[in-house]
Amino acid sequence: MENFIAHLKEVIPEKDSLKLVKKEAENYYKQHSLDECFATGLELYQSENFQIQEVGVFLVGYAACKNTSALSFLKDTVSQHKSWKVQEILAMAFDNYCKIIGYETAIPVIKEWLKSDCANTRRAVSEGLRIWTSRPYFKEHPQMAIQFLSSLKDDESEYVRKSIGNAL
Repeated sequence: MENFIAHLKEVIPEKDSLKLVKKEAENYYKQHSLDECFATGLELYQSENFQIQEVGVFLVGYAACKNTSALSFLKDTVSQHKSWKVQEILAMAFDNYCKIIGYETAIPVIKEWLKSDCANTRRAVSEGLRIWTSRPYFKEHPQMAIQFLSSLKDDESEYVRKSIGNAL
């Protein structure tokens, strides 16, 4: 793992590079077990470098498909992060989770996250699955997407309401 952290410190520039962050996370995911992704993701999340944290969030998101602790970490810990950039990665990680297990299979978790007390968790669902109608299952069942999204149209959080508006 130290080699991977050193590699990230070397290749990730000071300037924000989402494309590189996604690529590094995906490459690691393709070459390692889900348990390794989870352990490495947790370690990377502790970094002072927000882009290395983002790689960690992506890895935890990949691991979440088989690891409920990883899914809980995303929902309960990452959603509390102060950086809006990390919150964007949470949304993408949640979408990866849904894609891996199948969007229809993810519906109970989608519903759970939409009812969360945490605005960042609710927003992660609407942002992560945006544009909903291009996602498998929701493409065939757009009324489900509209039902889910419209349930938050009057959300107490402006952050969530704007995300819902953008998604619709």
